[in-house]
Amino acid sequence: MTITDVIGRVGGGTAGLVGRADAAFDRVAGRASRRPLPPSRDPFFRPPADLAAHPPGTVLRSRRVRIGLFGLVPQRVRAWQLAYRSNDLHSRPELAVTTVLLPDDDLSNPSDISDISAGRPLLAFQSAVDAVSEKCAPSYALRLGALVPGSITQLEYLLLAGALRRGWAVSIADHEGPHGHFGAPREPGYRALDGVRAALRFAPLNLSADTPVTVWGYSGGGMAGAWAVEAAHTYAPELDVVGAALGAPVGDPGRVFVRLNGGRYAGFPAIVIAALRTIYPAVRRVLDEDITPAGRQLLNRAARLTPLLALPLLSHRDVGRYLTRPLAEVLAEPEMRAVFDDLRLGTAAPHCPLLVIQPLSDRIIHVDDVDALVADYRRGGTPVRYLRDRLSSHFSLLPLGTPLVLDWLADRIAGRPVTDATTRTVRSVAASPASRRGLLEMAGTATRVVLGRPLRRRTEPAPRPADTLAA
Repeated sequence: MTITDVIGRVGGGTAGLVGRADAAFDRVAGRASRRPLPPSRDPFFRPPADLAAHPPGTVLRSRRVRIGLFGLVPQRVRAWQLAYRSNDLHSRPELAVTTVLLPDDDLSNPSDISDISAGRPLLAFQSAVDAVSEKCAPSYALRLGALVPGSITQLEYLLLAGALRRGWAVSIADHEGPHGHFGAPREPGYRALDGVRAALRFAPLNLSADTPVTVWGYSGGGMAGAWAVEAAHTYAPELDVVGAALGAPVGDPGRVFVRLNGGRYAGFPAIVIAALRTIYPAVRRVLDEDITPAGRQLLNRAARLTPLLALPLLSHRDVGRYLTRPLAEVLAEPEMRAVFDDLRLGTAAPHCPLLVIQPLSDRIIHVDDVDALVADYRRGGTPVRYLRDRLSSHFSLLPLGTPLVLDWLADRIAGRPVTDATTRTVRSVAASPASRRGLLEMAGTATRVVLGRPLRRRTEPAPRPADTLAA
């Protein structure tokens, strides 16, 4: 029996219908080898004719899905996809999709349903999609049968599984939208917040309007998470966003573009330009007038690649070599400067407390950019705990910082006050005893994920000694 069958017996109505749909789903779920349709071919992603008539966050359709680690290992979690009304960069109506997850709690006793779900928080996880390719969207990459070599989202699932072990509900929105707008401003926040609205209204999750909501993202996901918390107070003021953890957020994409272009990580700038050409007329004009045929091939290739494949395949590609005039001259044009100014975070101060973690020697997101973003937020009144890690790299800080992030978010969910809103440079965010124990627990959770075992709520919260990070 699924959770929606139980809710149907208890509450009746829509949840009962979803419960019967779950039963039908379970009869065909054995077809694990079948690959899901990509979004452009999947009718689930087609907007209805009356899309604009619905308020943002309205659930327009839903379906049960199966989650697979790397598309191969079936996961013992309960998962649905919600298609809902949201808005794009220009506030035009748009169909967006989020994947919502619940731990595989033991529901053998229907009377336990209220105890299991009472007070359950919602984590809005922003994935580092970092791609234009539709197969990198979380709604595709997380599904059983989806083979997407080089997807960051598929790796991140090993870490966000820790939130499910704590009993949290998780929403993973396709924050880049239907066209893979990597790097776009504001609209990732709209899609994430409307995904939260949709999750709170979706009966099988058994959440409520006052459910505490947290936000977590790293790198490209940290940028999307920052857009969400910057917009929350004005775009979705009814949501109870109690805190956000942002890892290596891309505070100034323009500076990142200039720094990475032509270097080891030049794949990221190529993907960003491939995305921005569909958003900004100024970028399209430059490409129409100044890019060479080889440059068009480069951008078309970047649009098809997953991020972890783009890095080696597009390493040391200099966009300037594919232009008919100097790159510095192109970037100095007022229209292009306006584009990169529009991409910059920090124009609005979040109204919830933040935890920001950043490698001190990050080769992708420079620490100076994150320092500046934190300063902007603090000037706006946001309490920010900012940890700069001496030993971690851009790629190692996400797993090493996961226990600290989950504990910090748990404190915000519990309503504990923020007692440290300072900047500290530490040897490692994993240096404290609590973090080391958390890493061992994370390894156990990852083992359950790899083996396809249930991710059930822990029976008791783990003890959390005081943080003693070494400087």
